[in-house]
Amino acid sequence: MRPETLAIHAGYMIDPTSGSLTPPIHLSTTFERALDNTYPSGYVYNRDNNPNRAELEARLTALEGGVTCATFASGSVAMMTLIQALKSGDHVIAPFDMYYGIRVILQEFFVDWGLSVSFVDMTDLQAVADACLPTTRLIVIETPSNPQINLTDIAQLAEIAHHHGALLVCDNTIASPIFQQPLALGADIVVHATTKYLAGHSDVLGGALIARAQLPIFDKVRRLQKIGGAVPSPFDCWLTLRGMSSLPYRMGAHHANGLAVATYLASHPKIERVLHPFLPTHPQHDLALQQMRGYSGLFSVLVKGDAEDALGITRRVHLFKRATSFGGAHSLIEHRASIEAPGSPTPKNLLRLSVGLEHPDDLLEDLEQALAD
Repeated sequence: MRPETLAIHAGYMIDPTSGSLTPPIHLSTTFERALDNTYPSGYVYNRDNNPNRAELEARLTALEGGVTCATFASGSVAMMTLIQALKSGDHVIAPFDMYYGIRVILQEFFVDWGLSVSFVDMTDLQAVADACLPTTRLIVIETPSNPQINLTDIAQLAEIAHHHGALLVCDNTIASPIFQQPLALGADIVVHATTKYLAGHSDVLGGALIARAQLPIFDKVRRLQKIGGAVPSPFDCWLTLRGMSSLPYRMGAHHANGLAVATYLASHPKIERVLHPFLPTHPQHDLALQQMRGYSGLFSVLVKGDAEDALGITRRVHLFKRATSFGGAHSLIEHRASIEAPGSPTPKNLLRLSVGLEHPDDLLEDLEQALAD
């Protein structure tokens, strides 16, 4: 089935009790055993599994073309659980430009547990290969990266990872499975913050790991998911599934709106540079066309001037809301360096924009007046 159909039907079942087309929310934390002490429903306890979570994991598996999925209470917890499945002394290669929260998890917590981490420019394939050690277990990539929108050649990095006996882990949150299929390009595990485009309405946290094969590390992930219990609630799963039904069509609108706004800003005299992979001026535009079928509404701009010049724009917009996150219907604008610790590689004049589902002309008018002052 095609993505538009999978986003609605994968894992879907009509409720056998009521016949309702909309799945019920199964709030029970525990499930009854049969007289022979078995669980004929397949469900034991909510940390282990739940009908709403089972449907969500089946749908994510189908959309990413994997074989198994584990969902979590947030994207950060999903990534943290994967790292927890490693051993002391293992080595991880991560992007120099990556989501700030995962960098904190690696540097501030797991290094103290004995994990070795190297931060590398993922656009430099030789640098990644040179960073590989006999103890390298994971090469983690974000493509596009957050917030500087750098791309990583997934197929080439998969070859490097596998040559060195490591797994390639790809955060696919920004592009979504509608526009990018990392597992088909050789990645071993895909990470999602389902909070963003998958759920799509800025009203639910969630995360997921999807694997292309039954990997030993994923058995540990499942064990940690069950014992630790950092799982999405039934209602969280239900909300995410509701959002995913419209994912392909929302992504088409995000792509069109985002590209229209990026094109406008690229020619504005107060903007130094626009970081959007589907603009021909992006240094990895050809790679974007090669491994993505489209894009989302997230991109960044470098404002001419300093941090105060960038922050001034955020104070003058009306439709764009000053808020973190992305992937929802509302357009957002954020000065990323302001929420990251000193020493962050994010430029001080960078603004990250999440273009939503408003009419693009209204968004352009909002930016025009904000940039006119």
